[in-house]
This record gives sequence, structure tokens and C-alpha cells, in this order.
Amino acid sequence: MRLFLQQRPDGHDAPRFVQLMLQPDLFGGWALVRETGQMGGRSTVRREQFPDHPSALAALEHARDQQLKRGFQLMFTQGTDAPK
Repeated sequence: MRLFLQQRPDGHDAPRFVQLMLQPDLFGGWALVRETGQMGGRSTVRREQFPDHPSALAALEHARDQQLKRGFQLMFTQGTDAPK
């Protein structure tokens, strides 16, 4: 599953983005991958491990909600388990 969020451009600076992805790992757990940065610039990638899919999905939904409160807009969703 993948979510792409972006802030509206404020004039001179390129818009900021956040990409949230859920990926299964080799040991039966799940990883929440967060990529943040500016469009066309550098980005930062962080990975958080979870023992099962429900806890990883809850973390993804929480991270999404936090970014929506900060003014980001959901631009793109990919995956069959789209969060509510």
C-alpha cells in the first residue's frame, strides 16, 4: 500500500511531500516506510518495523492523519487495502 501526500506550493518554494508505504518483510512482519522532502530536492527515508499487518496499518493511518492536520493533501493512493 502506498499513500502520497503533498502541501500546496506557497509561491517561491517547491511543495513538500510525504510518501507512506507498507511493505511486508522477509520474517512475516511489516514495515512502514516514510519518505519526506521537497519536490525536486533531497528526501529523507525512515523505516519502522511492526510484527503484524493490523498494527502497521494503524501506524500508517495515524501518520496519514497527522500529515492531514499539518495541511498536506492526499494526492495518490495505491493498494487494495486502502485505509479508511
